[in-house]
Amino acid sequence: MKVKEILEKVENHEITVDEAVNLIDNPIDYATIDYNRKQRTGAFEVIYGASKTKEQLAGIIKNMLEHEQKEILATRIDATKADYLKKLYPEFVYDSDAKTFLLKKEAKIKNKGKIVIVCAGTSDLPVAKEALITAEFLGNHVELICDVGVAGIHRLFNKIDVIKQANVIVVVAGMEGALASVVGGLVDKPVIAVPTSIGYGANFNGLSALLAMLNSCASGVSVVNIDNGFGAGYMAHTINCLGG
Repeated sequence: MKVKEILEKVENHEITVDEAVNLIDNPIDYATIDYNRKQRTGAFEVIYGASKTKEQLAGIIKNMLEHEQKEILATRIDATKADYLKKLYPEFVYDSDAKTFLLKKEAKIKNKGKIVIVCAGTSDLPVAKEALITAEFLGNHVELICDVGVAGIHRLFNKIDVIKQANVIVVVAGMEGALASVVGGLVDKPVIAVPTSIGYGANFNGLSALLAMLNSCASGVSVVNIDNGFGAGYMAHTINCLGG
């Protein structure tokens, strides 16, 4: 129910003021959507899709649209949920690699600076694309550099001029996670390191990369959680805002 419809019900004495406030503040019983978040933080609430049912996701999106929210991003949306949601909301765009489902009717660059995402291997691409789509959704110019891991370090050096043009750099790597330290030692910009769960047994689903990045001797490297492309993209946006 839209806010206008709720107010009309109050005017017609169909519901009380307290009931109207409850409908506006808590429109669905399984989620309390934070419609004031953009006023506080500069960005709308993002939907975390894992563990939510497709019906819950549809209900949350429906309510956001009813509140005339023109920018909606849902992360960790698998193919089954995406198929269901796409039938209801065909105007949304689904990325099967990043597992993002988004609506952005007023696409524009808000920040002047550039974010560069450096992806170690093609296997790390889903996490890198989640970071890319998040940062783009928030209004940034983003460039993705793929498959430049330390096993072929010359590939990284071939792209170093592009990397140095960034205000902030996101480095996504699995295995031993060495790429973040290498990049951190080559640039004078903040580096956000994203460990991924890509690797063999002793990688421990990303733990080895996480610990390596946390123990980096390169200055200016910060680390987000394993596979947290969204968190890295959001933090890169926040830093890029400071650069104009």
